[in-house]
Amino acid sequence: MTAETALVWFRRDLRLHDNEALSDALGADHLLPVYCVDPRHYGRRPFGGRDSFDYEKTGPYRARFRRESLADLRESLRDLDSDLIVREGKPETIVPALAKATDADAVYFHTYPTGEEMAVEEGVTDLLGKLGTDVERRWGHTLYHLDDLPNGYEEIPDTYTSFRKSVENRSTVRPPFRAPEAESMPPVATTTDGDEIGAGAIPTVDSLGVDAPHGADSEGEPTERGALRFTGGESAALDRLDTYLWDEDRLREYKETRNGLLGQGFSSKLSAWLNEGCLSPRFVEREVRRYEEQRVSNDSTYWLLFELVWRDFFQFQFAKHGTDFWRRGGIRNRTDIAWRDDETLFERWKAGETGIPFVDAAMRELNETGYVSNRARQNAASFLVNNCRIDWRKGAAYYETQLVDYDPCSNYGNWAYIAGVGNDNRDRYFNLVKQAKQYDGDAEYVTHWLPELDPLPPRLAHEPWKTSDSTQAEYGVELGIDYPEPVFDLEQSYEKLR
Repeated sequence: MTAETALVWFRRDLRLHDNEALSDALGADHLLPVYCVDPRHYGRRPFGGRDSFDYEKTGPYRARFRRESLADLRESLRDLDSDLIVREGKPETIVPALAKATDADAVYFHTYPTGEEMAVEEGVTDLLGKLGTDVERRWGHTLYHLDDLPNGYEEIPDTYTSFRKSVENRSTVRPPFRAPEAESMPPVATTTDGDEIGAGAIPTVDSLGVDAPHGADSEGEPTERGALRFTGGESAALDRLDTYLWDEDRLREYKETRNGLLGQGFSSKLSAWLNEGCLSPRFVEREVRRYEEQRVSNDSTYWLLFELVWRDFFQFQFAKHGTDFWRRGGIRNRTDIAWRDDETLFERWKAGETGIPFVDAAMRELNETGYVSNRARQNAASFLVNNCRIDWRKGAAYYETQLVDYDPCSNYGNWAYIAGVGNDNRDRYFNLVKQAKQYDGDAEYVTHWLPELDPLPPRLAHEPWKTSDSTQAEYGVELGIDYPEPVFDLEQSYEKLR
């Protein structure tokens, strides 16, 4: 039955292309696209559960990126003679109220697997049910569809390799939905009295009360030393994909360059747009296949898809395990790790002042740009949870605050993995100096973010604690003055991990 009036509730799907909820709502006579700026996503919030702590929910980089994404979506809808209705408040209140005001027959939206997102969704659907409004859920943020998993999400393997092989061998990627055109877009719904629904203002970063911790710009503008200015929105997402694949022809070498640390071209850097829903992974897959047909098909083209499957893996893991992922003991319910409560050490890690250059460079890049490469962010995480033994969730929560490309499943799933409480039956840690020398042999990355170490030769820039007083005087770098002394003996900290 075709709805006379449909409401589309945008969430982390801020795009027109491959948007199933939007596509399926186009058959209505009138359409109301809606986005709710949920105040619970901003400001200091308790983590929740046992051993809870407070943290800043959303930092300025992602807040700015989201604001730009909303503005871009609104402009795209207006180009189709539609609009995006923006309201500040809880979706559980706003969505049913707008459905009632417009006498909507159905509300279309995408569903997501985390408990926090599901709780909001349930609050919305409960009230819609009382109104007699149909609820139309869709799954649209992964490469492989939830319904196409070989054995259902409840039975997926807890190890990535097994999961990857199962979907590669037994599932297919669905074709993406086309973006709507002007002639297919229904007119904007009005109230039952015929009054227009005001579009509403998109809040500024400052008005949301977002703090700027550890050097972050208050409006989310990254330092010019950053690799890329992540501009929010579907338009910027498609431009980035086009630049990386076609204009610069980078994909052919992705596997060889993906562990890079400096510059914009060593990796695709699509994560921010994927995680805010400005870019569909299925559309990326289609473009990679087209690239393989027209340019080259090799290990690098496969590896980008391999990374998209990693992203899927954590989405489905959270669907499977639910809130167990947020426990300190993780899905393995580990109680044998003696986590430390050392706020001074934690603050030094956040500020990039641990005295371990590879870690500090990563944290300063994160603080100044909202982004850090996968290689560097994993090393910084490993140091906090394995060498320092600080509660892994506090580190993950700080990444949640700062990252422009934060995704709840990928972020917390990867942190749990490194901390040994997630999807791995092994304890794992990084040898930080070895990693630094392997991936930053000339210390270019370290000295870029820690210019105070630039006078030192590369081998000493990675291990400044090995410099004698005379060497420090020779190069003009004094530990404890120009750069911090290490928070502890790094080598000794590995002993309990071996």
